[in-house]
Amino acid sequence: MSDVAIRVSNVTKSYRLYSRPIDRLKEALHPLRKKYHHDFMALKDVSFEINKGQVVGIIGKNGSGKSTLLKILTGVLTPTSGVVDVQGKVAALLELGAGLNPELTGRENIFLNGSLMGYSVEQMADKVDDIVSFADIGEFIEQPVKMYSSGMFVRLAFAVAINVDPDILIVDEALSVGDIRFQQKCIRKIQEFFERGRTVIFVGHDLAAINSFCTVCFWINEGILISKGSPQDITKEYTSFMAYGMTSTQNNKEESRFEDISWLCTDAYDSFGDKEASISSIRVLISDGGVPTALHGGERISIEMRIESRKMIREPIVGFVVKNRLGHNVFGGNTFCHEIVMTPIDPGTHIFQLSFNFPFLSNGEYTLTLALADGHQYDHIQKHWIHDCYIFNVNNPKPRYQNGDGLVLEKNFRFEKMN
Repeated sequence: MSDVAIRVSNVTKSYRLYSRPIDRLKEALHPLRKKYHHDFMALKDVSFEINKGQVVGIIGKNGSGKSTLLKILTGVLTPTSGVVDVQGKVAALLELGAGLNPELTGRENIFLNGSLMGYSVEQMADKVDDIVSFADIGEFIEQPVKMYSSGMFVRLAFAVAINVDPDILIVDEALSVGDIRFQQKCIRKIQEFFERGRTVIFVGHDLAAINSFCTVCFWINEGILISKGSPQDITKEYTSFMAYGMTSTQNNKEESRFEDISWLCTDAYDSFGDKEASISSIRVLISDGGVPTALHGGERISIEMRIESRKMIREPIVGFVVKNRLGHNVFGGNTFCHEIVMTPIDPGTHIFQLSFNFPFLSNGEYTLTLALADGHQYDHIQKHWIHDCYIFNVNNPKPRYQNGDGLVLEKNFRFEKMN
């Protein structure tokens, strides 16, 4: 018997995009079959195999084709070309409320979903108590689903998916809707699920979760399967790509390194300020001169900024803020608060460097925001503030949590004018 649960061979999915709604009708009626559309390739020649019992994480930026791939695996979409072979019964949680009829009650939806998966009414009757107990939505189980909150939707949908005992479970970020207790409950259930030898496909942006309980990781970008392998290696590549637009290579010691440590241009990021002086590019380095793709905490970090000044900045302040995925400030600092004496910045190009020990944070994804101002903490003119210009991941197998209050910026910073 084959150990392969899912085999995908040269799968492509394309969509026809029209500039105006009427173009679709014009194309259908044109006597010479003139094209009024252009093709958008959501997936491009994707091939892979997933063995039974594997827990597969799929990562990629928004719009990369992850959800399209999952919908093809579950039969919701048909590929434009290629072959998909799925062995076993599939339960999928693709999006909020998927598969639930809003006019039926929660209990009626349980039996409806069971029948769609091939279970008889008698078989579902044996499972319904476990599903209702897991969903834990109280008397709303007897109410129409259209009355449910988003949290109730996902509770019921996940409870049905996990308790019908499928051979393959597919989850597409739907768990982010539930509260923290329900998320932990779902994770425990998923772990119990793959401990029984079932196959799990998990799509998400939480790289710490991918590293924690996935055995294989796929990275998809712009419809192309870029790489696959161990979660630790693939998430490092993905993080470096998201931060610098670069992928890493393996050296003889099997350590992930950049081919070239280049500056990251900041033009594409949201910013504000009078731009009389601006931060044109940045780079973040660790003590050995490498680029941090995943941090543990305690590393010596240097933030380097290339500043382009068109006028003299007499009282410059340079600062940064690190934010979590929800946009909350985790920690930060600036030269004024840390009593770093700054000399005036003349017109021209300069490099400024801040160095510090990176604090121990909870695992997850974080962003870096940078700022340049003229004045002091309580009375200044913002020259350039750049939102979320650098993305990095914290992945510590033994996390120690701090809030960044112990951050100390080095006063012997480097500040030099470039020729």
